[in-house]
Amino acid sequence: MSTNWLHPPQPVPDGLRIGLLGGSFNPPHRGHIHASELALRQLGLDYVWWLVSPQNPLKETRGMASFPRRLQTAKKFVRHPRIHVSDIEAQLGTQFTVDTLRALKRRLPRIRFVWLMGSDNLLQLPRWRDWQTIFALVPIAVVARPGSALAARTGKAATTFLAAYAPPNRYFACLATPAWTMLDWKRDPLSASAIRSASARTQI
Repeated sequence: MSTNWLHPPQPVPDGLRIGLLGGSFNPPHRGHIHASELALRQLGLDYVWWLVSPQNPLKETRGMASFPRRLQTAKKFVRHPRIHVSDIEAQLGTQFTVDTLRALKRRLPRIRFVWLMGSDNLLQLPRWRDWQTIFALVPIAVVARPGSALAARTGKAATTFLAAYAPPNRYFACLATPAWTMLDWKRDPLSASAIRSASARTQI
């Protein structure tokens, strides 16, 4: 299999089921680990890749650590043998999720990818570029987060693709698209913004 100059964070034999968790990771925290472990357990994934974004187009640059620092911090933070931190978006030169997914599927056509996101991001999804195409590219697993899970289930993205909902199962990565599910277990309220706010208060 040719990866066309792409350097994945691990060997990628045909048929792997890999969850993709994108984000700024500014900073990484236990909520990211919780989402990754939940997906590994409930969806029968082989691995989860954290795609550290050089710059999220929906987030301000103010208060954002540099990409090399965020990437290195995430690599130091992760200790799980099946969670890998990657600079794939920097390698591909992609800024938008839809472009990243297209590029990954083109270069790794025999890998079963699942896009992972929090329920807060599902609410925001209609603001993303070509958001409906994302549903067509890969199955989507939404991790329920406190304060947004109910609203996400009744939001525009969820209702638009209501018929594509499937209960979480170990074969989810193999489903025909569009397909999405909600993962819910011991919700973790921690967020990167909360960590940054707490850090700022301790420095006053």
